[in-house]
Amino acid sequence: MIRPRRLRKTEWVRELVAESQLGVKQLVQPFFLAQDPRAEEPIAGFEGVSRWGIERLLGQVERALTLGIHQVLLFGSAPEHAKDAEAASGLTRESTIVQAISRLKETFKEHVVLMSDVCLCPYTNHGHCGILESGEVENDRSLGLLAKMAVLHAQAGSDFVAPSDMMDGRIGAIRQALDEHQLTNTGVLAYTAKYASSYYGPFRNALDSSPKGMDRATYQMDYRNKTEALRELSLDLAEGADLVMVKPALAYLDIIQDLKAISTVPVVAYSVSGEYQMVKLMAKTGLVDAAKMTIENLMAIRRAGADVIVTYSAMEAAQGKWL
Repeated sequence: MIRPRRLRKTEWVRELVAESQLGVKQLVQPFFLAQDPRAEEPIAGFEGVSRWGIERLLGQVERALTLGIHQVLLFGSAPEHAKDAEAASGLTRESTIVQAISRLKETFKEHVVLMSDVCLCPYTNHGHCGILESGEVENDRSLGLLAKMAVLHAQAGSDFVAPSDMMDGRIGAIRQALDEHQLTNTGVLAYTAKYASSYYGPFRNALDSSPKGMDRATYQMDYRNKTEALRELSLDLAEGADLVMVKPALAYLDIIQDLKAISTVPVVAYSVSGEYQMVKLMAKTGLVDAAKMTIENLMAIRRAGADVIVTYSAMEAAQGKWL
């Protein structure tokens, strides 16, 4: 009799034949920045996640490195009084994120792989990822501002600029701008299939970036669409993306699998704030074990084909030896 259970009988037999592996080398830890350099600001509705001032962020990244996590993704923002219609506060060397990139690279050098969010929404008074004209997001006018922001991040030391705006043609515009500034070694992490999703709520609290007047459905992808993601992939690859991303992750495992099947560059999946917070809320009720559910979710994302996973649980999983 054929018995598949023979390959499940002990922990070490299961380890021997496991088809998917997950370790800290595949995980990216996101960090949100605060304006006060010594601040730690807990974020409402986002359990265990804070905004960090630059001085406190240095300690957090050092801790991540000791846990074996060398990949971080930075998100900047601006105070409400500094926001305007064209994201000017995010397009200067004095912006918090540019200053943070510079300090982190100066301190940790090549030991940290630094990725930085490139988007206008944290700096605009309307909360959209591009410039508004007559109540609509103007794609082509937005490209120059996104490219300028990417250049500033790259000059400060970002290893991968990560445009999350979903404007058409932004990967090509950013790649051209980087090359023109002799920043050819800076990579582009494209948010290739970023869906208009209900899973982003805690993240928007973190950046205070909720859109005003209309939602983002005219530029983020429709969750009913699958083939469209492959079209976005072909465009991003042709324009020079070095990494491509699917966001969110758990409800889009089929998209991750489809991109992995044909992508010529590594595929990144973003396990977003709603995915993270659902586990935390269920664990609070005693319905689930947070560690076991987190690893099950991350393994599902990895099994679907993700080469890299952005997750708010990276440091917690490494410290708790969940992996």
